[in-house]
Amino acid sequence: MRADVRMLGALLGQVLRECGSPGLFEDVERLRLASIQAYEEHSTPAESGAFDRAAEIAESFTTERADEVARAFTCYFHLVNLAEEHQRVRVLRERAGRPATSSGSATGARESDTVAAAYAQLRREVGDDEAQRRLGELRFHPVFTAHPTEARRRAVSGSIRRLSELLSERDAASVGGAEERRANRRMLEEVDTLWRTAPLRAQKPSPTDEVRTVMSVFDETLFTTVPHVYRRIDDALRGEESGASAPIVPAFVRIGSWVGGDRDGNPFVTAAVTREASRIASDHVLRGLERAIDRIGRSLTLDAEGTPPSAEVTALWDAFAQSAPDLANAIATRAPDEPHRRVLLAFAHRVSATRTEAAGAYGAPEELLACLRAVQESLVASGANRHAFGGIQHLIWQVETYGFHLTELEVRQHSQVHREALAELEAGGELSERTLEVLDVFRAVADIQRAYGLRAAGRYVVSFTQSAQDLANVHRLAKYALGDDAPVLDVVPLFETFADLQAAPAILTEVVEFPEFQARMAATGNRLEVMLGYSDSSKDVGPVAANLALYEAQEKIALWAKESGIALTLFHGRGGALGRGGGPANSAILAQPPHSVDGRFKLTEQGETIFARYGEPAIAMRHIDQVAAATLLASSPSVEERTSGAAARYAKIAQTMDAASRERFFSLVKAEGFAPWFATVTPMEEIGLLALGSRPARRGLSVESLEDLRAIPWVFAWTQARINLAGWFGLGSALEAVGDEALLVEAYREWPLLHAMIDNVAMSLAKTDERIARQYLALGDRDDLAALVLDELALTKAWVIRLTGGTGLLENKPILQRAVTLRSPYVDALSLLQLRALRELRSAASESESVTEPVEVSGVADEQRRLLLLSVSGVAAGLQNTG
Repeated sequence: MRADVRMLGALLGQVLRECGSPGLFEDVERLRLASIQAYEEHSTPAESGAFDRAAEIAESFTTERADEVARAFTCYFHLVNLAEEHQRVRVLRERAGRPATSSGSATGARESDTVAAAYAQLRREVGDDEAQRRLGELRFHPVFTAHPTEARRRAVSGSIRRLSELLSERDAASVGGAEERRANRRMLEEVDTLWRTAPLRAQKPSPTDEVRTVMSVFDETLFTTVPHVYRRIDDALRGEESGASAPIVPAFVRIGSWVGGDRDGNPFVTAAVTREASRIASDHVLRGLERAIDRIGRSLTLDAEGTPPSAEVTALWDAFAQSAPDLANAIATRAPDEPHRRVLLAFAHRVSATRTEAAGAYGAPEELLACLRAVQESLVASGANRHAFGGIQHLIWQVETYGFHLTELEVRQHSQVHREALAELEAGGELSERTLEVLDVFRAVADIQRAYGLRAAGRYVVSFTQSAQDLANVHRLAKYALGDDAPVLDVVPLFETFADLQAAPAILTEVVEFPEFQARMAATGNRLEVMLGYSDSSKDVGPVAANLALYEAQEKIALWAKESGIALTLFHGRGGALGRGGGPANSAILAQPPHSVDGRFKLTEQGETIFARYGEPAIAMRHIDQVAAATLLASSPSVEERTSGAAARYAKIAQTMDAASRERFFSLVKAEGFAPWFATVTPMEEIGLLALGSRPARRGLSVESLEDLRAIPWVFAWTQARINLAGWFGLGSALEAVGDEALLVEAYREWPLLHAMIDNVAMSLAKTDERIARQYLALGDRDDLAALVLDELALTKAWVIRLTGGTGLLENKPILQRAVTLRSPYVDALSLLQLRALRELRSAASESESVTEPVEVSGVADEQRRLLLLSVSGVAAGLQNTG
C-alpha cells in the first residue's frame, strides 16, 4: 500500500509540474514538508515554531495559488483513499483464497466476523433446528438516504473508480512489462483528469440527480454482489454440497431508500419526484434482471435428450410461443433443441416487456419467481442439479431481494406538517399548496404499489413523533386523499429527542390499539417497526447521554414488544459520523439490549458511507457478511447474557455518566450566545453553500439556537474545525465524575456499550488537532466558551487513554493509528488554508455587521469563499468524515 501511495503521489507530482502554474509543485512541497515537520514536533515534548512557519507559508500564497494548493492536497487525499481501499480489497482476496478453518471462516479473519462462524456458535448454543430457524429469519435492511454528506462530485468518483481498475490491472501485470507500462501511462492520464476536474459542484443536485447517484451503486456493485454474498455464506456452511442442492441461506438483504421519498425539511421532494424515483429504480432493476436472465439463458445449452424439460417448462414455452410467435421462432432458431435455454431467453423478453409496459409483461415479481422455480425444479428432475442451484439460484436470489422495484422506497414527513394539513382539511375552504402536496403523496404511494407491488413503497416515517395521534394522523390523511382506496401503509414512528425516546413505550402501547395498526399487524404476523434518531438526540443532550438514552429506550421498547408478542424491528437512524451514531456497525449491534435485534437489523446509510461500504464489491461483501454475522450473534444466549449482565452491573456508572455529561454539555450549548458563536468559529454557514444535496442545511434563515440547525451541519462544522465536538463532548466529565479508574477499566473491558462508545470516541479524538482547534476558537470573542471546549477536550483525551491503555490514542488499534498519523499533517495543511479564508470572511462579515447570514460583499470575499469551500472538500476527503 505504501508503494501504491508513493507511486500515485509521484504521478500527481508529475501532473502538477506539467499542468500546474509555474512554481505550483514547489509551493505544494513547501507547505507539505512544513506541515509534516510541525506535526512531528507537536508530537514531541520540545515543540518549536514549525507550526507558525507552516501557517506563514499558507498565508503567503496569493488567493489563486492557495486555490491550486488546496486542490492539489484534495487530489492527494483522493489518491490515498483509493490506495487504502485497494489494499483492503487485496487483504480480503488473500483471506478468501486461504483454506477455511473448522468454524468455516477464512484463516486470519476473526471468528465472530462471518455469518458462517456466527451460525456455528448459534448451533453450539441453541442447537441445529433453532439455529436454522434463526438463519432463515435473518434480515439486514440498509436504507440509503440523500442526506447531504458526500462532499465528492460524481465526476471525481468516476475518475477514482477508473484509477482503481487500473491499479488492479497493474497488480496483475508483469513487473517492467508492457502491461505495467500501459497501466502506468493510463493512470497518469487519469490523474491528470482528476486534477483538471472541477472539485466543486456548480449547483446543488436535484432530488432526481440524487436518485441517479445512488443507482450507480446498484449498477456497479450491489445488484451482482448480494447474491455472491449468499453464495459465499452457503459455501462456507455446506462446503462441497453448496450448489448441488437447495441452499440454506435465505435472501436476507433488503435495500430501502429515502432518496426521492424523504420530504422532511426538503421542499424539492414532491409527489412527482417520488413517482419518478420509483420509476428510475424499477427501470434499473428490470434492465439488470433482463441482462442476467439473458446471460444465464445463453449459457444453458443443455439438449433435450440429456436434460428433458418438465411439463410445466414446456407449458411456459408454449404459452410464450402463442403470445409472441415471431420472437419464439427467432429464439427457437437459435436454440432448436435446448428447451431450458429457450425458456430462459423467453423470460428475458418478458422482463423487457415489463420494463417497457409492452404485451407479455409480468404482472408481479412473484410471477417471474414462479417461472424461475419451475425451471429449477425441471433441471433437478433431469439431474442437472448444479445448473438448478447455480445460475438459476442466483436469479431467484436477485428477484427475492430486489423484486421489480429494486429499493423499498420510504416516505418521511414531519408530524407538524401533518397536524397543520389536517387542521386545514377540517376547517374547510381552499387548501394550501403544501397540504395539496401532502395528499398527493398518498396517491403517489398508491400508484407505485399498483405498478411495482406492495414492497415498492408503503413505509411512512413520521419525524418527531410525540404522540400516538401523530401516527394516526397519517391514516387520516390517506383517507382524505383516497378514501377507501388508500394505499397499504406501514406507519413508522421516529423518536428523536430525549423526551420522545422516554415517551416511546407509552406511545406504542396506545398506537397498537388503533384499528389501522391492528389490521396491518394482523396481516404481517404482528410485525411493527420503530425508528430511533441518533442525530437529534445527540444534539439535544450530548453524545454520552444520547447513547445511554438510546440504549434505555431500546431496552424498554424491546421488553414491551416481547411481552406484547410483537415482532419488533428497530430502525436505527445512524449517520456516518460519530456525532450522529456512526462507527462500526457490527460492534454497535453486539452492544444492543437483549431482544432488540432478534435477527433483524435496519439502519440508514448516507453520504460517504454508502460509497465507502457498498461502492467496491469485495468491501461490500465483507461489510454485509460482518453486519449479518453480528445480527445473528446479537440474539445468542451468551451475547444477550453478557450485554444485560453488564448493563445491570454498571447501571450506577451509567447514571453518574448521564448526569455529569448532560450538565457539561448544557453548560456549553445553553450558554448565552452559543449558537451565533458556533456559527462564527466554524465554517457552518459556508458549508450550507456547498452543493452537497438538495436538502436545505437549516430550518430557518439564521442560526439563533441549536433547534434552527440540522444535525448534519452541526457535525460537519465541528469536524472541519478539527474539534469533532459532536462525537465526544461531555465524556471526559462523565468519566471524571465516576472517578474510579480501576472500575472504569473493568467496565470498558466487560460492558459492550461503554467499550463501543470509548473506541468510537478514541477514533474521533485522534482526528482532532488542538493547535488548529485553538485557531478556529479564537475567531469568536468568547474566551469562556473556547476554554470550556479545550478543557473538556484535554480531560476526555486523558481518560480515553487511561481506559484503552498506552500513552496515546489508538495504541490498541495500531493500523488505524498509523492511517490517522500519516494523514494528519496533510489535513493540517488544508486546515491552515481554510483558516486563512475563514478569517478574511469573518472580517468582511464583521464590517457589514452580520455574522449569521452569508452576504455578497465583494469579489475578494467571493474568492475567499471559494478557497474555503475547496478546503472543506479536501478536509472531508482527508478525514473521511463529513456529517
